[in-house]
Amino acid sequence: MEDELIKHTVLDVLGCEIKELNKDRVVIAMPITDAARQPFGLLHGGVSVVLAESCASIGTWLNIDQETQSTVGIEINANHIRAKRDGTVTATATPLHKGRTTFVWDIRITDEQDRLVCVSRCTTAVVRRH
Repeated sequence: MEDELIKHTVLDVLGCEIKELNKDRVVIAMPITDAARQPFGLLHGGVSVVLAESCASIGTWLNIDQETQSTVGIEINANHIRAKRDGTVTATATPLHKGRTTFVWDIRITDEQDRLVCVSRCTTAVVRRH
């Protein structure tokens, strides 16, 4: 199931790997490749945001009725704490709020030494599936 969640998505293009997947914790690792860098050689902040929102969306999806509901991101912010040029970053998402129609997730992206690279908060909406 884990591979199918990211197959043919932006996470697949970025070479991401799901490490942990449950209703209260989503962990995804991503190698820093040329596709993830900005023109000056650093991990692109927008790629960190893609990783963070993807974790939040997958986490919400695990908590809803997948037959009748879906989820979309409605707000995200990110603070980029540490520059990173290569190696691997790991995003860990945990819920701060699990509501009927919205979820709020805390996402921390760290490097191989568990140093904070980016911290993000993402709100997702639960919508009826058409």
